[in-house]
Amino acid sequence: MAGNSRLSGIVRTFQLIWLSVKLHYDAFKEALRKDGLASLTHPQRIRDAAVAKLLIITSNGFIAFENTTCVPSLVLSAQGKILELGPGPGNQIQRYDPSLVDFIYAIDPNPHYGDAIAAKVKKLDLQDKYKFLACGIEESEILRSEGITEGSMDTVLSIQVLCAVGDVKSVMREVWKLLRPGGSFVFWEHERNKDTVTAMTQACLNPAWSAFVGCNMNREIKADILAAGEWENPGDIEVADDPYSCLPRIWGVLKKKA
Repeated sequence: MAGNSRLSGIVRTFQLIWLSVKLHYDAFKEALRKDGLASLTHPQRIRDAAVAKLLIITSNGFIAFENTTCVPSLVLSAQGKILELGPGPGNQIQRYDPSLVDFIYAIDPNPHYGDAIAAKVKKLDLQDKYKFLACGIEESEILRSEGITEGSMDTVLSIQVLCAVGDVKSVMREVWKLLRPGGSFVFWEHERNKDTVTAMTQACLNPAWSAFVGCNMNREIKADILAAGEWENPGDIEVADDPYSCLPRIWGVLKKKA
């Protein structure tokens, strides 16, 4: 049974990688048609287009899966002035409680999610409470122009994002700085499995997974979150006891120490 569970997870992983390979090839061909060989000087643009299409195509599947987890209740706890990291195609938009939200700033350096997000925001009539910014958390000038400054956020939300950023420690330091004292960091992530065999499997799969799906399987996310600054309730982080999963989850609502 344990072997079957681990094997089925590996099969699903390869299916997603293969879909991403096809989408990267399609994005590469489109870039060549549009810009010729000059497109080869901007590989990140090809990657951004492919990854965005992958996450848009699989959006309904991710939403359905997350509905079986604690993600809806975590997002529902977000309130006040909110910074959402890596919204992707906007999978969390429908989960917010509008009565608790003052404003949501959603930031992602990949600009290809803009249309998908705009459609969902319009459908839910949240145009006055939601803004997508095509930037990273380190781009302080853009954030400052929107009033996102040190100690200004009531909530920072991160749902399956820290696995994909360039430097988790750097991002988390910015998260901690932007939160007001007593503000909440709400997250649901995955990290390196504590089971030795599964961790070895993650290490073998990670090069292809990170290259084509865009995130890393085996980061020490919990340690990087805790190292960002002083939290009131570090012991409240929950870790799923799933030794056969290549994407074991951790989650929580941490309060920035006043």
